[in-house]
Order: sequence, then C-alpha cells, then structure tokens
Amino acid sequence: MKEEKLLAILRLQKSKAVGDILAKKLIVNVGDVTQIFKEKPASLSKINGIGNHVLKHLFNEENIKFAEEELHYIQKNKIEYAYFLEDNYPTNLQHCIDSPILLFQDGNINLNSKKIISIVGTRNISAYGRDFCNTLIENLAEHNPIIVSGFAYGVDICAHKAAIKHNLQTIGVLAHGLEEIYPKVHKKYIHQVNENGGFLTEFWHKETPLRENFLKRNRIVAGISKATIIIESAAKGGSLVTADIANSYDRDVFAVPGRTTDLYSKGCNNLIKNNKAFLLNTANEVVKMLNWDITEQPKTIQQQLFLDLNENEQKIYDFLHDKGAQVLDVIALECNIPIFKLSSILLQLELKGVTKPLAGKMFELA
Repeated sequence: MKEEKLLAILRLQKSKAVGDILAKKLIVNVGDVTQIFKEKPASLSKINGIGNHVLKHLFNEENIKFAEEELHYIQKNKIEYAYFLEDNYPTNLQHCIDSPILLFQDGNINLNSKKIISIVGTRNISAYGRDFCNTLIENLAEHNPIIVSGFAYGVDICAHKAAIKHNLQTIGVLAHGLEEIYPKVHKKYIHQVNENGGFLTEFWHKETPLRENFLKRNRIVAGISKATIIIESAAKGGSLVTADIANSYDRDVFAVPGRTTDLYSKGCNNLIKNNKAFLLNTANEVVKMLNWDITEQPKTIQQQLFLDLNENEQKIYDFLHDKGAQVLDVIALECNIPIFKLSSILLQLELKGVTKPLAGKMFELA
C-alpha cells in the first residue's frame, strides 16, 4: 500500500466522531480514502451523517501529526496491517458493517480456513468450564479449526492454551495496541500464540486497555468467526455482549448449560432459554451445525449465457462472481457506483434472477 493511502486511513481512523460505519460511508461516497481530505468541507457535508461536528474533527490538523507518528511506527517495526477493502482482510469480518477499517496483526496468522470459531466466557472459569473447554477443543482438533478469543483471564486463555496443545491456530483479539499486553501475567504466552497464530487489534500501538475498548474488541471476536461459543458466564458479562453481537451478524451462537444454582452458568442458561444460543453438550453438535462433517464438492461454475446486462450490471455480476457475497457498501466502492444508484441496479439484477439479497445488506449471485 502506498504511504499516502495508509496515512489517509490512519488520519480517518484517528478522527473523533467518525466511527467505522461513517468512515466507510465517506470512502464509498468519495471513491477513495486519499481523496477525502482533498475534498471541500461543503462537498462532504452533502453526505448523510456528515455535519459540522464531524467535519471539525475530520479536518483537525493534530490528527495529521498523530497519523504520521503511527505511520512511522508501522514502517519502522514492519507491522502487518489489513485494510477492509483488501484481500488480506478477514473475510467474515469484511461482511460486518461496523468492522474496523484497519486492523493490525502480529504473529503467523493465516485466515484462509473457513473453520473459524470464537470461544469466550467468564474470567472466573470453574473446573467444569475448564474441563469442557479442553475436551471441546480436543474433540474439534481433527477438523483443524482456528480458535479465536480475547486473551483475557479464564475461558479466553484456557481456549488459547488448549488450541496450542492440539497444534491449532489460535488468534488473540486485543483491546489495546500491540505494544501493550493485558493482563501482564499472560506475557508468558505471547511467543506460543505467535508461533501458533497471533494477535489482531484495531488499536494503535500506544493504546491502553480502556474499559470501552473491550466492548469494541468484542465485535471483532464475534465478526471474524462463523460461530461463537460461550463456555460460562454470569447473568451479565462481556461474553453475553459478544453473543448479542454475533446474533446481530447472523452468526451461530452456542452456550454450555449448567446448574441453575451456579452463578457462572446463569448467562449461558438465559441465552439458551431465550433462544439466543444453541444448547451445546458435545463437539459433534458444533461439527453438524457448521456442516464440518460434509465433504465439500468442487463447485461447478455454470457460465450464464445470454444475460442481457448493461455496463453497470455486468460490472456487478463480474465482481460478485469473483469475490462471492459482499456488503452493499463494498460493492458500491469496488464497482465505483454510488449507493443511490446501486440499490436500484441490484433490484433489477434480482428481478432478472442474477443476484439475491442476504442478511446484513449483503448480496450474492443467485
């Protein structure tokens, strides 16, 4: 990636009042992230959601200095990163409208596998929870899944350690920058995790583990995976937030049941009772629900003949054919078609039987 582009992404990421959804809207409407800061404020203000408050922070010149410092750190330390519109960005996460526009990573992460699951739960893991987590991962090992968690106390570190024990790739999603480690007692596991996967974060290198960062981190844990498994949780807790986010992304959620009298089974029992999670007793239930027991057959790509498509329709067809299901905003940006035009074009393609809509403003070829 060119330095100018990365600097613009960092500057956009640093702008207060500009979250990931609004940042993506800016990129889609302007057409290129480097062009955003070349546009006149009056022009940007025509975009829905861009008012004076946002513009004030967007063009705050202090952000240029901060972005340049972070760019220098990235270049000096050869930090790997992934932009949400590029191929190295996690595919599952790319489909989430509020996913980070930029991720930083460390280690030996390879996200080509389709079998990615998140395992989270209470910091106060019981012997029952620990045994279940270890047995679950041991029994899933033959399917070679990637195990994602938050590198925190309790269930998180138990899942990472079990994955390492069974030679599975494991990814720790951090609520702070790569220069920090929280909790500090887990520093002893850094090398093992990096050897067997690595770490992901959206936070700049000096960012500390603030309370709100953990909630932001949870959407990455939920979004990067095909399913989220809650081992143990009290009636309230961060893992329940992760479960809610996973449900909002239309991902499968599993919860391990426990006795009604157990404090750290109440959250899981409530998820199951309220139909927000599948009851999980054995690894085989995950395998069947996620279709890991079905041998994939090579897809026969049947060329669609005699499609009467105009230039924009053909552009969308070719893009979805190459990339598979994509979010509306990404289609707009990659095909260089404004969203207000794209919606009607996708409707025409749907009527022609070429595309079909999916949950979360996603579309794929029919």
